[in-house]
Amino acid sequence: MAEEVNSESSINRRNLLRLSGYSLGGMLVGGSVLTLAESLAGKATEPLNQKMEELLLKPQTPVPEFSVSQVEPNALIVNTYDFTPAINLNDFRLVVDGEVNNPLSLDLTAIQKMPRKSMVIRHVCVEGWAAIVQWAGVPLRELIQLAQPKPGVKYAYFISADRYYESWDLASCLHPQTMLAYEKNGAPLPIDHGAPLRLASPIKLGYKLSKWVIQVTLVSNLLPRRGFWEDQSYEWFAGL
Repeated sequence: MAEEVNSESSINRRNLLRLSGYSLGGMLVGGSVLTLAESLAGKATEPLNQKMEELLLKPQTPVPEFSVSQVEPNALIVNTYDFTPAINLNDFRLVVDGEVNNPLSLDLTAIQKMPRKSMVIRHVCVEGWAAIVQWAGVPLRELIQLAQPKPGVKYAYFISADRYYESWDLASCLHPQTMLAYEKNGAPLPIDHGAPLRLASPIKLGYKLSKWVIQVTLVSNLLPRRGFWEDQSYEWFAGL
């Protein structure tokens, strides 16, 4: 999951995920086709403030970055949850699917051969702390373009190895500084910070920045489940 939310201030996340019965198969019928009920529910729950926030935040505008000398190596807090998923890198695959013409299943080597971006940005937590971090990885827009989204796609769901789930608007996914990172501060991404792949971006609050990402599913409508913390009343767009 993302680092920002302290377990002491919320219900036990692992139990909620277990009780919710969350699975991508339960959200998407037939791989990428929404039932009519799910589609209507998704439209009904679409955040009313999304368009306003998009206009205010201009989600394609690059955010000013910091110098490497400004990195705060110990400032990025690791969450207090006692659960870290076991991921075998030899078997790891990132799946990009949903409403796409070219579904992807990529190992880490293939991902690391794709165009690489490095950036030094501020990671901002909803609880009020922040950290300047250097991230490196593949721009998410490269993966999305390779998957060839179908017309009408407006959102992406991110599924993590620990069953954490998030959803983003497509414009924020395509932002030039939104990436799936595999390096942190010039070194391989540590497992407690989301290895082998985690979301990194300067345009979203930390709870949107999923760790241990294994699947990206592109859809045209939001589903009733919009994100782990959002389903507990956190704001959906969470833009900076």
